[in-house]
Amino acid sequence: MARIAIAGFMHETNCFVPDPTDYDDFAHPADRPAMPRGDDMLAEFEEKGAATAGFMAGNDGNHEIYPLLWASATPGGAVTRRAYEMIASELISRLSQALPVEGVYLDLHGAMVSEEFEDGEGELLRRVRAVVGEEVPVVISLDYHANVTPEMVREADAILPYRTYPHVDQYETGQRAAVAMKRLLIDGRPSGRALRHLPFLLPLNFQCTLVEPTKGIVEAATARQTDDMLSLAYLAGFPPADLRDCGPTVSVHAYSQEEADAAADEIAQTVALKEAEFAEPLLQPDEAVQEAMRLAETATKPIVLADTQDNPGCGGSADTVGMLAALVRNDAQGAIFGVVRDDLAAEAAHEAGVGAEIELDLGGRTDLPGVEPFRGIFTVEVVNDGRYQTTGPVSQGKPYDVGPSALLSIGGVKVAVSSRRVQALDRMVFENFGVDLNAQKIIVLKSTCHYRAHFDPIAETTFAALAPGGHGANPADFAFTKLRSGVRYYPLGPVHET
Repeated sequence: MARIAIAGFMHETNCFVPDPTDYDDFAHPADRPAMPRGDDMLAEFEEKGAATAGFMAGNDGNHEIYPLLWASATPGGAVTRRAYEMIASELISRLSQALPVEGVYLDLHGAMVSEEFEDGEGELLRRVRAVVGEEVPVVISLDYHANVTPEMVREADAILPYRTYPHVDQYETGQRAAVAMKRLLIDGRPSGRALRHLPFLLPLNFQCTLVEPTKGIVEAATARQTDDMLSLAYLAGFPPADLRDCGPTVSVHAYSQEEADAAADEIAQTVALKEAEFAEPLLQPDEAVQEAMRLAETATKPIVLADTQDNPGCGGSADTVGMLAALVRNDAQGAIFGVVRDDLAAEAAHEAGVGAEIELDLGGRTDLPGVEPFRGIFTVEVVNDGRYQTTGPVSQGKPYDVGPSALLSIGGVKVAVSSRRVQALDRMVFENFGVDLNAQKIIVLKSTCHYRAHFDPIAETTFAALAPGGHGANPADFAFTKLRSGVRYYPLGPVHET
């Protein structure tokens, strides 16, 4: 029986939003476990749908699982030096105390950037390898939006990625990681490693695995896996992360260098040949609202709009209100918008009480171009404590605590307000206020793609809108300082030059 150390350290970093991600964001997150350690990790992930839970279940009791710690924060700005060192140092200290170990499993994101390290995962893997030595297998799972670097490929022995966006296969990914670990314990570390970077960035709006061409790419990568391989990973990248190796990648770990190179080249070519197929209409706020109103006249289900540039799941501030202004300006009826992070507005609603009318400067507190508050007189419809249990396939029953919250209305528009950032990827972000989403004509939510797993079944159609926010849909607007030269900002787009 082998001893396998397991840990998690996850953050999706948007380098182009002003607020950094500090230690407290990991220690007290609103929508994920609060840094469990040791046996608390085992209890936390006994049944939950995270990759760590899948790895533990996939072990089947065959080996001793030695839990270290698990840390994750809501996507946001660069991880502070303090936060990175406190968490990484504790993880490495716990790993050192666990020695000897025969294997290490790490549940990572793959797009973490700290104030000191542009490749947060690569640096962590380097430290892990320095502790356990060259012979101990290290397996990692990664989010579909990972930016894979040469150091990650070199220090890990298998990279198991989510294959879905919206992410609904975290648990299965962990199970696949457990299978890879079992083989590594028998056959040893692989000699074949390959990494290919695509010559363009892929905006998140183009990455959804429910539709082509991404659906076909993921299927091709899955089918290309052979018995000689430990892992073949196609990962779409996270453009707002400012690092040299940002963007889509194909990585392979195999027991033959020839097989690793052949598979990596084949899948990279598959992606490259589909460059012109990546496309999605993106409308300005008034255009989007007017189109939604037109469609709603004959629709039997709600029209769903993604306020994609203020997606807190990509580091957005969740307080921009450009889409609210467009809804009110166009006199939209039967519409709901959210979730807007504004603790002062939530507090004012709680103080005023249900039924009261309050004048607010709602949202717009983040210093971003084009972002300003929305001033209006709102009616307080509902107030609550912001605690609820999710029900959708991405969150998988996860408890949320977004702080004192309120449902406000102005004209024909309802606005969901919370004290903490939360991505509207689960219908409960609205339903916890008692809202019947099926009765709405238009739903405008702060997300990019994750929402589709839970909202598509009730939607007539969905599309994206481009209101000002911290998560730019066009990477050409990002002020990259570290991205390698010669990469196209988006498929068939202009080239980045340093």
